[in-house]
Amino acid sequence: MRAFFALWPPAATAAALAAWAGQAQKRTGGNLTRSESIHLTLAFLGEVPEDRVADAINAASKVRGAPHALPIEQAKVWAHNSIVWVGPERTPPDLDLLARALRTELGKEGFVIETRPFAAHVSLIRKARRAGRLPPLPNLDWPVRDFTLVRSRLSAQGSSYEVVERIGLVD
Repeated sequence: MRAFFALWPPAATAAALAAWAGQAQKRTGGNLTRSESIHLTLAFLGEVPEDRVADAINAASKVRGAPHALPIEQAKVWAHNSIVWVGPERTPPDLDLLARALRTELGKEGFVIETRPFAAHVSLIRKARRAGRLPPLPNLDWPVRDFTLVRSRLSAQGSSYEVVERIGLVD
């Protein structure tokens, strides 16, 4: 299965981000991320054999991290890959520690993880055709109390996601 670990927003936060992205799309063009698919990727695993899913969950269950908030403070366009994204101005220390601990534990289990530094961002528009001025962001509440292992399925309609496991944060 194609899999990744992610933070999933509360439904109201996802809806507000989707509404904001709809406004931004009028200025940038491109393809919107569906509200139910909005997430922040912590670690991308790629193709994982079914018999290794338990190993991924086991690795994640060893991760300790404090519950915290994910501030959504900025919106940007990455011109190099035509993505409109939102996220914190600086990655919160608790989130950075969570991402690093997760990658470390997955590495111990033999999973190959990206080596580039973690960049906290939520992709909302792909294939943006122009870099228009983005609308102001709404005030959002995104509490981080857990993270998820997600199965990704690709189809002609795009990606669909299924949460396989939730792992609670505990200090």
